[in-house]
Amino acid sequence: MKAAVDATKCNAYGTCADHCPSVFQLDEWGYGSVVGDGTVPEADLEAARTAAADCPEHAITLTEA
Repeated sequence: MKAAVDATKCNAYGTCADHCPSVFQLDEWGYGSVVGDGTVPEADLEAARTAAADCPEHAITLTEA
């Protein structure tokens, strides 16, 4: 699975990095982005799904790789 953050929707709530720091990180202004190429490790699938579901701006997309 791959994760992506739509930078035009992100409002820097930081919930993605709180839920799944192995996949999501915050930049110096607090906006979310993916770590590396956005590949979600098998062990972190549930956390990534929670991060996507809890994003107030629905800026996170998860797709099958």
